[in-house]
Amino acid sequence: MRMRLILLGGGSALGQALIRLGAEEDIGFLAPKPPEFGWDAATLTQLLDDTRPDVVINLSYYFDWFQNADVDAANLDLQERAVERLAELCQHHDTILLQPSSYRVFDGARAMAYGETDEPNPLEARGQALRRMEQSVKAICPRHVITRFGWLLDDSVGGVLDRFLKHAQHQEQLFLADDRRGNPTPIDDAARVLLAILKQLDCSAPLWGVYHYGGHEATTPLALGQAVLTEARLRRDLAVGDLAPQPHGATPDARYEPQNGVLACKKILHAFGIKPRAWRAGLPNLLDRYYRQF
Repeated sequence: MRMRLILLGGGSALGQALIRLGAEEDIGFLAPKPPEFGWDAATLTQLLDDTRPDVVINLSYYFDWFQNADVDAANLDLQERAVERLAELCQHHDTILLQPSSYRVFDGARAMAYGETDEPNPLEARGQALRRMEQSVKAICPRHVITRFGWLLDDSVGGVLDRFLKHAQHQEQLFLADDRRGNPTPIDDAARVLLAILKQLDCSAPLWGVYHYGGHEATTPLALGQAVLTEARLRRDLAVGDLAPQPHGATPDARYEPQNGVLACKKILHAFGIKPRAWRAGLPNLLDRYYRQF
């Protein structure tokens, strides 16, 4: 690859997956260690002045954006300011910015899958912050690719999958929504998508804008949980029996999780040739990597 790539958040689950996948194709990333208290305007300015990259992949706050159960409002405010400054720096240096986002920018009231032209209306603080970050990037940095992902599944400690499996290990019964829908997306598949985008950009394809990606076959948390448990039981004994269905409105996270988080992925297919992969096919490797930690 001709472009010089800087990966902010290389230590995150998605950053590590991207580095692994890139290494298989001899694609390297400069992944600087973040400052003790995270990237801010001053440290980002120094970094880009020193390195002058062609592309910045911004996974600097990946865990908070995609995996954390709860994110402090003050941290989200700091992250917004950092993204705004990063967009300014990328515009100044004529650098491409790859900024991830989420299905959380939608309220879930729509019955059909969300397309890129549908108007966001986030339910809660994290979705609202992600929406404002999108707006900053679009307004400031013309050469941007914003990728909204579906339900990202990774092996990070404290992440969505980890929380579910720890409950399954110790509780005999779990309730999951059977009337909420989304696109599960294993982390290796998300990394594949980002790498495919980078390859097209390396060919000087000016494909700026917002794109959606989620794993093939929209499903419910209940069906996803059953599929995860089937794989997990091949590797560990679990206390949980059968999962029980629960209405979306009765779930503890209904106030911030969209009831419909399904993303339409036609635009990314037409622009980059990226086809959605079946999320079920990614579960064995994901569970293998998760359990190797324990």
